[in-house]
Amino acid sequence: MGQVKTYEEVIHGWFDHFHAHPEVSWKEVETTKKIASILDDMNISYKFFSDVTGLVAEIGQGEEVIAVRADIDALWQEVDGTMRANHSCGHDANISMVLGALLQLKDVPLKKRVRFIFQPAEETGGGAIEMVKHGVIDDVSYLFGVHLRPIEELPLGKVTPAIHHGAAMFLQGTIHGIDAHGARPHQGKNAIDVICAIQQMIKNIYINPFDVYSAKLTKIVADGGSTNIIPGNATFSMDIRAQKNSVLEELQKRIDEGFEGIRNMFGVELKWDWLDKTPGAEVSEDAAQIAKASIIEALGLEHLEKPISTPGSDDFHYYTVLRPNLKAAMIGIGADLTPGLHHPKMSFNKDALMTGAKVLTTTLRNAAQNY
Repeated sequence: MGQVKTYEEVIHGWFDHFHAHPEVSWKEVETTKKIASILDDMNISYKFFSDVTGLVAEIGQGEEVIAVRADIDALWQEVDGTMRANHSCGHDANISMVLGALLQLKDVPLKKRVRFIFQPAEETGGGAIEMVKHGVIDDVSYLFGVHLRPIEELPLGKVTPAIHHGAAMFLQGTIHGIDAHGARPHQGKNAIDVICAIQQMIKNIYINPFDVYSAKLTKIVADGGSTNIIPGNATFSMDIRAQKNSVLEELQKRIDEGFEGIRNMFGVELKWDWLDKTPGAEVSEDAAQIAKASIIEALGLEHLEKPISTPGSDDFHYYTVLRPNLKAAMIGIGADLTPGLHHPKMSFNKDALMTGAKVLTTTLRNAAQNY
């Protein structure tokens, strides 16, 4: 007979498995199966989706529903010279902490139902939208999320009841001009000149300086095939961010107008598409207060940190944008995480897994019993 594992060993074992088997957005097939297997071992009922990965489990009883979301996908990035899936955003930790809370709560009498949403495709910004379309929060009153934080935001042992993520959008564009010989630039329409104009345009967008925002080119490909050919064609991409959704909308409007002017000025075919919009946080004060009280109860006042603002984004906030009556907050877990989220060598102190599971257990129990 094998030795019975401790609660900590179980959570760490789950994390080690998910960390070693990352899958990118919409392809989290084996991840979904593994979560289902763990739920089978707990004798917890769940349901799959017919057209997307991910699953939903539920415990407790009653009319009102409290929910928690764990994102389950990994990033596709270069690690040690090889392109592969990689859990450098910590979703493997999020899965493990949420499962840890489920393990602790499954035999606790609850006055409300608690729903566990294992959501695909956070990294592409579309997973939360699909969950809303599938009705998983239609009857939910409170929704909680959880995420590890970089060391510059939260050190190990500190926990915040609310992360105020910024809003983000991404853009891909193409320029179709005319190639020219390096000795006869007047015969062409130089795509690099257009790129330079785009760079200057976004640097000259000014919005209220009290608001946090940025717009920057993140990819430029312009190659005439030879050093004496001026390229007429190019592709480019942009990353646009703001702390407020209204400011992001203003940035989008200004950039659209700027592109129109550049297209007319250079007489080229300039096309662009806006991709993967992720809204800024709409944090419920009620949900944040439940999390705050639960952090103090679970860990002590000395472990509580005030709500934090971060320029990063998360599609968790689509839930409240699409369902404005939903009360939601994402809990941030200090983990001494370095060098940073999305870095291919991201690492953190695994003691944070127990901290996160404990805080989530207390938060969900309190929300399902006392509020």
